[in-house]
Amino acid sequence: MDITKDFIKLKQPCADGYRWYLRHAPPHGTYQQILDALVADGRGKDACWLLDQFGPTDAVLRLDHLDAHDFVFAGAIEVRGTIEVTGNLRVGRGIRAGGGIRVEGSLQAGDDVHCAGALTCGESLNVRGRVHAAWNVLVQGDIDCEELRAGWDLASSGAVRLHGGAQVGQSINVQSLHSEKGIRAGTDITSQGDILTRQGIECNGILDCGGHLFAGWGIKAMEGMTAAGAISAGESLYSEAEIRAGEGYGVYAGLNVPEHAWESSACVQASQRPQGLRSGHWLNVAHVHDEG
Repeated sequence: MDITKDFIKLKQPCADGYRWYLRHAPPHGTYQQILDALVADGRGKDACWLLDQFGPTDAVLRLDHLDAHDFVFAGAIEVRGTIEVTGNLRVGRGIRAGGGIRVEGSLQAGDDVHCAGALTCGESLNVRGRVHAAWNVLVQGDIDCEELRAGWDLASSGAVRLHGGAQVGQSINVQSLHSEKGIRAGTDITSQGDILTRQGIECNGILDCGGHLFAGWGIKAMEGMTAAGAISAGESLYSEAEIRAGEGYGVYAGLNVPEHAWESSACVQASQRPQGLRSGHWLNVAHVHDEG
């Protein structure tokens, strides 16, 4: 893609950025050459603005390793080894790495991100596709992506927004978690704020929510389920330990099930009856095991 002065001007750039283009852009430079020149001159934000205006390309950059400060590429990148970026990483298409990905700033990609190691970001992670990491996903800011899978842990000090679901081999520890599909963890799920999903939640450890806990389907937390706010499920609630909502809040099962079907589709099973149980069919989990 060739970019001309008139083409840039139509996009209404800032005055400083337009002056840079007039003075420093490579003569007859291609789209990617201008992105490279901006990054090399310390104008990574302007390079991201240009990518926002003109969109991704189908180019594929293949490297053994990627080690850079800021890096902006309009297409996809495939790296046989690791990716190390001390600033921000922005890619118009997807990213595939044969090792880990470490970005000290933010990572933004227009398609799927796959890595065979850990994925670490010092700021936000924004991916218009799926994120798959063989090891951990550790992010110091917000996460926004289609679907997230981690072989080990998921940890984020910001809000996590998933347009699909989450499947994590070990623990989830986030500020808040909103998911359009299901959430599954091999051990614990911990959130300082709300956990909301349109489908179900399942973990083999403790589910501890610092806000409201809501699932459109059921919730299963083997070692206990607690929330600072309300606990609500469209179908059943199950734990082999306690189920406990915040003081003054209720526990609700069967919100999407007619009352006559609660016994089969909206059971509440735990080691003891939850205080504030407002709906659902109560069963003591110990009695169920004895009968079995």
